[in-house]
Amino acid sequence: MEPDLEKYIIESTTEIFETMVFMELQPGKRHMGSDIDMDADIASCIGFGGDIRGLIGVHCPLDVATGITGAMLGMEFDEITDDVKDAIGEIANMIAGGVKTGLTGNNKDIQLAVPSTVCGKSLRIGGPARGSSLVIPFTVDGGTFYVEMRYMLS
Repeated sequence: MEPDLEKYIIESTTEIFETMVFMELQPGKRHMGSDIDMDADIASCIGFGGDIRGLIGVHCPLDVATGITGAMLGMEFDEITDDVKDAIGEIANMIAGGVKTGLTGNNKDIQLAVPSTVCGKSLRIGGPARGSSLVIPFTVDGGTFYVEMRYMLS
């Protein structure tokens, strides 16, 4: 299952950045497990349930989050504003939608929740206690952000 999840995350994130953000990005090597250090000032998470339960999170340092938002909205940002929170939340929502589409094509029933966004230092998200964790770093102009999927098969 993990190789397909990685594929869905990379394909979805790449498509979003090509069509909505207009930034080039480079996926990095996937990391399994929750012991990766993700530099993040803002994180947006969306839960899902059904045949697979868990959540997808997008973790960004300040400069990356403001750069992504600026590229999406055609404006400059130098701090986390409501627009930045909304933009990162929408990125998480669209990535989760892409993963859901991939899983649905493999006869998996998935329902998505509403994204939640938090700001701060040393952010971590939780997930199913006995579940798996997949993290993929993506490099854009200005730095690296991370897409994390914590999940458990039902």
